Amino acid sequence: MLFVVKNSWALLLGMLLLMLGNGLQGTLLGIRGAIEGMSPQIMSWVMTGYFVGFLFGSQLAPNMIRRVGHVRVFAALGSLVSACLILYAAWANPYFWFLLRVIVGFCFSGIYVVAESWLNDSSTNETRGQTLSAYLIVQMMGIVLAQGVLNFADPSGYTLFIVISVVVSLSFAPILLSVSPAPQFQTSKRMTLIELWHISPLGVVGQFFLGAVFAALFGMASVYGTERGLSVKDISLFVAAIYFGGMILQYPIGWISDRMDRRFLIFIVCIIGMFFSFTANLSNNFNWLLIVAFMIGGVSNPLYSLYIAYTNDYLEHEDMASASGGLIFLTGVGAIFGPIIVGWLLGTYGADSYFHFIGGLLTIMAGYALYRMTQTSSIAVEDTSAYAPVTPASTPIAIEFAQEYAIEMALEEEEGAIE
Repeated sequence: MLFVVKNSWALLLGMLLLMLGNGLQGTLLGIRGAIEGMSPQIMSWVMTGYFVGFLFGSQLAPNMIRRVGHVRVFAALGSLVSACLILYAAWANPYFWFLLRVIVGFCFSGIYVVAESWLNDSSTNETRGQTLSAYLIVQMMGIVLAQGVLNFADPSGYTLFIVISVVVSLSFAPILLSVSPAPQFQTSKRMTLIELWHISPLGVVGQFFLGAVFAALFGMASVYGTERGLSVKDISLFVAAIYFGGMILQYPIGWISDRMDRRFLIFIVCIIGMFFSFTANLSNNFNWLLIVAFMIGGVSNPLYSLYIAYTNDYLEHEDMASASGGLIFLTGVGAIFGPIIVGWLLGTYGADSYFHFIGGLLTIMAGYALYRMTQTSSIAVEDTSAYAPVTPASTPIAIEFAQEYAIEMALEEEEGAIE
């Protein structure tokens, strides 16, 4: 790991700052929207804008890179993001904010594609797994640290929006000044959803509903906090606990997934998340809320990698990358609907409905995993693919990066078995 950090520290530092800025803007907008008198329903549409932009950005960014190259795309999208982050405070209008969120989501998707391409190109077969782990840790750390920055200034002013813009602008310097020549850019053609359904119905259904869970957790958490009457400090701790749980529990769950039937593990993980979701409102104690946030975030993040790993179990190595593109698309579609439904529930039934929504989705996912266990037999553990940790913020490049690592691990195991 130290070798990876030494050789890729500039890229990782840039990504840390990028995630810090991106993590702060989502939480800040949820709080600022309440200050400006925007209802949860209105804020749900505002928050959805990011996921709309991110979904289309992940599809269109590769073509942009092929036309004009990594550096130009990175610089252009970066300057656009920096400008948009300042403009949030200039006019507190929901339609304007929605447009800015779409642009920011689109740009961040393209920025991640470029940064992840460079990161992938800088790694070798020997360092790929450690590089992937370092990237995951940096992503989570950036978002967790962002919640602390939220307490440095008044959310009703301009200061925090300026801080976000400056942090994002600074993130480009270490990346652009240190990267090697731009790598050759290639992505796999996405597998059709019909083909995916025939290969892995559980992966298709799970990723769609998981997208809605992610959008509720990572897009509407601060809106929930304002509806519940939490202070800015408490909201920052609540959101940080969600991401911290995802960072801490990713590896233990991944280790277990390589040693048992992944469908049963998906079922167990969903049940755990369901339990904490439906018990979240039983106590008004803030410490209990933090435990709930930690556990739900802790099981939701690994589920993303679990569904991809489970789908890979039924694929040939050469088909894994194309299948992952379809799974990412399904997650993005689910994420678009998540905030809208949560916003309606918050406005109609109050803050308690937030965790009921998440618990309901996890119940559906658990039930479907249990159903699939009755339809097909399990694959022998020794024949399954390796678990590779990724996050919902990852683009197809990072997923293919993880797929390469999983394939390399599988080939090493096959060679060891032959010997």
